[in-house]
Amino acid sequence: MGGSDDIKFEISQKAYIKLVLHALKHPSMAVNGILVGRLSSDTTTVQISDVMPVSHSACALLPPLQIAVTQGEEYYLKEGELNVVGYYHANERYDDCELGPAARRNGDHIFRDFPQAAVLLLDNKKLDHLIKEKGRDPAVMLFTRDSSKGWRQVGSEGTDKLVLKEPSAHALLADYIASKKWLEIDDFEDHLDDISKDWVNPNLFK
Repeated sequence: MGGSDDIKFEISQKAYIKLVLHALKHPSMAVNGILVGRLSSDTTTVQISDVMPVSHSACALLPPLQIAVTQGEEYYLKEGELNVVGYYHANERYDDCELGPAARRNGDHIFRDFPQAAVLLLDNKKLDHLIKEKGRDPAVMLFTRDSSKGWRQVGSEGTDKLVLKEPSAHALLADYIASKKWLEIDDFEDHLDDISKDWVNPNLFK
């Protein structure tokens, strides 16, 4: 299979919440990270089971992402044969819902090794609506690509092929936001500054 046109994407509660918390920790900065999971046995669904937060000030640079992808794959292969299956990005500006050149380039890096890869772009307006009005749609836009067309948003709002695995995700996310859980999450950049900070965040939900 050479692309993502017929693939659906399922994101776990843990992965979705970690992605949002990472963005909330750095509200005035662009943040990014990698999606971890596997292709289902019938090859119809990319199952995103976790994310690894990478950066909050160097999202335009490819080398940190390359190192993070390598280390992430080594970790998750040991943990249960999971792979890097995509990339996530949150823009610096609240009203910016464009997938910019840096995000596309970072997505391309992962696409080369996993042609069903997705890019998830945080939609700050949807996140705000979710928090204030208990919205149900994922606060991310889904982008896929093929070798000829490049990255494109899937569906009118990019969510028709992306589903949350657990319906309780938004209610739990609201609780974590109320308790400022985002203060506890670390990314790869934090880890490079202080190696005692674990960017896998194994204790985040314990």
